[in-house]
Amino acid sequence: MKSAALHAPLEADPGTLDSSLAALTTGNLGIRIGAGEGDILASQALRYRVFYQEMSAHPTAEMEAAGRDFDEFDPVADHLLVVDHDLGDGPESVVGTYRLLRRAPAMRHGRFYSIDEYDISPITGLPGEILELGRSCVDENYRTRRVMELLWRGIAAYVFHYDISVMFGCASLPGTDVQQLALPLSYLYHHHLAPPELRARALPDLHVDMNLIPKEEIDPKAGVMAVPPLIKGYLRLGGFVGEGAVIDPQFNTTDVCVIVKTDLVTGRYVKHYSRRTGDGPGAA
Repeated sequence: MKSAALHAPLEADPGTLDSSLAALTTGNLGIRIGAGEGDILASQALRYRVFYQEMSAHPTAEMEAAGRDFDEFDPVADHLLVVDHDLGDGPESVVGTYRLLRRAPAMRHGRFYSIDEYDISPITGLPGEILELGRSCVDENYRTRRVMELLWRGIAAYVFHYDISVMFGCASLPGTDVQQLALPLSYLYHHHLAPPELRARALPDLHVDMNLIPKEEIDPKAGVMAVPPLIKGYLRLGGFVGEGAVIDPQFNTTDVCVIVKTDLVTGRYVKHYSRRTGDGPGAA
């Protein structure tokens, strides 16, 4: 997402970011940062449908009554939204979402979400801007390459705008039976473990060993195939994983911490972003 010609941050003006995202519109689909309570509620409603109604997460009684997935971080984070303009301007038009939390809002709030599962001090100790990604989901009728690339382009625009150097967050594998997940966990451990200076570690009382199968017994192609699509997306961006997995009983998942240095992001997202916004090598 970042190259030498794109190192300088865009002016930190929300209007500039809005314009950059508006330029990414493709057909009936657009992407924007949520503005106001209504957009946050729409994002939470989508998350509830996907996490609790479609998948097997366990809502609290309050969430079930509201029909929304919510927590203390929603009011302080930015919410990246994919909208289908053919569905109007109401909450039903929100068909994809990503929650984005930068350092300053997290510090005002007191913490990042990930610290409930991981020691992220190697990341928070870095200079410059960092970004926690989370609560990603897409409506089941919109899970296409087109929508996922739109989300990634939106994240790229956000990264450029705020000059973010490292992205991180908890990403999930379905289920809590570690033995059934031995192949993807071991593959990630042997082939994508973060370097020590970036390596978040699962908290001691939650730590689940990822080194379950010896490296020489793993077919890398089979390992990649066993990794969920979202985590594969991070790997394509040059991503790493932290040390140790964590079981999340509420969401019925096994989590890994993903870390992405934005200067290692593959060039195709730079090209997508540059083509859509006019920024980048050769831009006026």
